[in-house]
Amino acid sequence: MQPVTAILFDLDGTLVNSAPDLAFALNSILQEHDRKPVPFEDIRPMAGHGSRGLLGLGFGVTPEDESYPALQKRFLEIYEANLSRQTTLFDGMEEVLNAIESKNMTWGIITNKPSFLTQPVVDALGLSQRASCIVSGDTTAHSKPHPAPMLYACDKINIPPEQCLYIGDAKRDIDAGQSVNMQTVAVRYGYLSKHDIIEDWQADAIIDYPSEILQWI
Repeated sequence: MQPVTAILFDLDGTLVNSAPDLAFALNSILQEHDRKPVPFEDIRPMAGHGSRGLLGLGFGVTPEDESYPALQKRFLEIYEANLSRQTTLFDGMEEVLNAIESKNMTWGIITNKPSFLTQPVVDALGLSQRASCIVSGDTTAHSKPHPAPMLYACDKINIPPEQCLYIGDAKRDIDAGQSVNMQTVAVRYGYLSKHDIIEDWQADAIIDYPSEILQWI
């Protein structure tokens, strides 16, 4: 393995804890439809699956259902208006970013979240000027696990994939990193479901806390 000179993060469930605001959006639209709220502990594992996963949880619908487009539109409206109410960096992540920056290393974000939602979140958290690249789900023609966003990020920061460490909380994150020969770390503190077997993803490492990232810096 080559020395790591850049650390790239997935956003939701890895760098930031956005589950509370996604839960707020889901339960708000459920309330509008006179449905019972879903407990947060049931929503959290689905927070990394976007509107598709959350609406499936709350309404039992799929994108093929006739009611789905209107529900998705309304869900995104509510979430966009409330996406920085309670979203924060995960505990310990500020120290990690400070350590990266103190060593003059590069860090960035590669997420499947669309840019119209990504940019306001990173702006609200003061990350826009700190990140060397912010690659959203619609920045390239394909999203993770496709290699396109990974290669786009490497081009933006001018660092080869072999010198990058990609950190994520979903199998698609690890698959995407491995597809371009990045080193990969899977995080157990993210939005894992009971069906996720993180050991099977074959990441280079598995961590339980953001502070464990410091060993690569």
